[in-house]
Amino acid sequence: MNQMACPKTGFSRRGFMIGIAGLTFAVAVGRERFGHAATEAPDIAGTPFNPWVSIAPSGEISIMAPATEMGQGSLTSLPLILAEELDADWSKVVAVPAPPIGKIYGNPSMFGAMLTAHSLSVQGYFTPLRTFGAQVRAVLLDNVAKHWNVPSAELSTEPSVVVHAKSGRRIGYGEIVAFAEIPAVAPAIKPEALKKPSDFRLIGHDVMRVELPTKVNGSAIYAIDVQVPGMIYGAILRSPVQGGAPDNIDDAAAKAVAGVIDVVRLPYGVGVLAKTPWAAFNAKSALESGVTWQRSGKAWGFDSDEGLDAFAADARDLNMPTTVDWYKQGDAEAALAQAATKMEAEYRCHYAYHAQMEPLNAVASVSAAGDAAEVWCGTQYPTAAQAASARALDIPAERIKLNYTLLGGGFGRRGDYAEEFVVDAVLMAKCAQRPVPVKVMWTREDDVHNGHFRPITAHYLRAGLDASGKLIAYDQRLVGDRVLPAENPQFFRDSHDRDYQLMGGVQLTYYDIPNQYAGQIPRDTGVRTAPLRGIGDIANKFVAESFLDEVAHKRSVDPMQFRLELLKNTPRGQKVLQRVGEMADWGRKRDNTALGCAFIVYNDTLISGVAEVSIDHSTGQIRVQNFWCVVDCGIAVQPDNIVAQFEGGIVYGLGLALTEEISIRDGAVQQNNFYDYRVMRMYEVPDIHVEVIPTDNHPTGVGQMPVPIVAPAVNNAVARLTGVRLRESPMTQERVKKALG
Repeated sequence: MNQMACPKTGFSRRGFMIGIAGLTFAVAVGRERFGHAATEAPDIAGTPFNPWVSIAPSGEISIMAPATEMGQGSLTSLPLILAEELDADWSKVVAVPAPPIGKIYGNPSMFGAMLTAHSLSVQGYFTPLRTFGAQVRAVLLDNVAKHWNVPSAELSTEPSVVVHAKSGRRIGYGEIVAFAEIPAVAPAIKPEALKKPSDFRLIGHDVMRVELPTKVNGSAIYAIDVQVPGMIYGAILRSPVQGGAPDNIDDAAAKAVAGVIDVVRLPYGVGVLAKTPWAAFNAKSALESGVTWQRSGKAWGFDSDEGLDAFAADARDLNMPTTVDWYKQGDAEAALAQAATKMEAEYRCHYAYHAQMEPLNAVASVSAAGDAAEVWCGTQYPTAAQAASARALDIPAERIKLNYTLLGGGFGRRGDYAEEFVVDAVLMAKCAQRPVPVKVMWTREDDVHNGHFRPITAHYLRAGLDASGKLIAYDQRLVGDRVLPAENPQFFRDSHDRDYQLMGGVQLTYYDIPNQYAGQIPRDTGVRTAPLRGIGDIANKFVAESFLDEVAHKRSVDPMQFRLELLKNTPRGQKVLQRVGEMADWGRKRDNTALGCAFIVYNDTLISGVAEVSIDHSTGQIRVQNFWCVVDCGIAVQPDNIVAQFEGGIVYGLGLALTEEISIRDGAVQQNNFYDYRVMRMYEVPDIHVEVIPTDNHPTGVGQMPVPIVAPAVNNAVARLTGVRLRESPMTQERVKKALG
């Protein structure tokens, strides 16, 4: 690996002690003007060339990173994209998390929201960041041309240096700051003026992730690390069922706990303020027997197993109309009627929890008058966290100073639902009735019990083959718990009831299947649902790729060859699938193990996977020995980081495929912690082999893309090994034993 010099990051422990200096400054103007960005941050040194770049006389270059860092590498990749076109010396770059100003730092691929989700950061910011970098470089060249009285066309750049080859003169970017004049309007940069991929110095070449050294030496700051002078602690007992509110409160036992300051009623629970975390936690536990709950909300009485049975019955009832024709190509119903061979199958997927390592937490300090606040948190959606804090206090958003940190895992949990843990801290700080910072932390049990889950879904599928064995019809009816109405009601209304969080991945446009249909039948159980790393594709690709394997078996065709035939119009997909077959030595016979393959296209990222599995028939345990994966995500900004993301995503996908399940009884979550919500253990992790096929296509996402490939590849390997098809996820030991008889 080619490790280049590592730039500095804007995170520091001193910064957090003085209010996250460097993260919470204001920009005076928007994109429409080019210069004059104002900053209050002492470690954003030098001249601001636009809201994205400042250059100091020392040559240090501060570049804004608009996506939050939660282990995916955005704090490195995004500044690096800008630095490429700026022709910056990477060792002199400081990556600075951008302040929560959506109109400047919002992601074009997220409708302008400053939201780190859906693996859209590199994809959305790639061209704008390159353009901003090229604009700053053009301004530097223009200033030097005037200063040296030479044509700008005679100048070129090397890393952080402007060069005039004719005279042999050279000048560093930091030296230019002394005489630079920043235009009010940014110079126009035509797309063809940007670098060709063959000229990249940084993009496509691995560099050290900027925050990694701080994680190694322990100086990295997560929200749970934040310490503010005078801070006290809070914990909240929530209703066991979504929508419940406290009815009667007997707080005598809680108030008797040493260190407890107060017990307060909240709209959705009962809060404890205490001098120490454990005093708060112990008092919250003491409240459990003293609080009764109003049984409001739909989820009371709901049972997830019974709910899935009802979902499955609705899915296979062809007389029940779908609410939304989600995807339609050709006429699947007519093709099925004419098919020489027909197939059908049912699949089910259960609730799953985000299982991020850092439980939810935040710190807030509210002014004595309640008209301003400062918040410290880890969030995927800084502007939403700021807005939620403002709504909780009924004040303007600009009265909230938001300091956001590294995230100890996000996976969607710290996205649109920031209002929960951030509002916890804001309300508890307000209840303290004095301007004192309050840190509210969720225990792991709180995090599990009050999670927002990957929805349950039931799928009824039909396929039709013509007399030659060609797949001519594919029909899917999906019944599932809604996600989008809870996550973003306005966007759901604007989408005309199309729940893309639930239905993502149902269309198989990359396969040569002339007649396809996917219909949505949503249900509202009242259970908290949310996007989870991989979103709807986790369930929908598991279902589609497993069912296609059944079709291949019915045709007595090798499942990889079958997919290659279906990909005849997707040559990039064929290349990705052929390569993973070579890596796994697909055609070689195994003893006591078998291989299964899968292929998906997820937001234009092409992914293939092969799993090698064995099974302990006495216990029903599936053991994944090896997992091979190949990805084509266009221009690979940081290839080694992509490999790391895929390795982590595969492990995450294995947990969802084999063990991770949330059960609901009478509306309440039954699991408590990692002993009964079982994520993968280190000894269970297979050998993972990932290869990136770089192309010159526009970069696409990688953060969550490997997760959906895992379950179908494993399932297809199990079917090949045993002849038994598993149709329920997760494929737990109990379900495997039952299927094997």
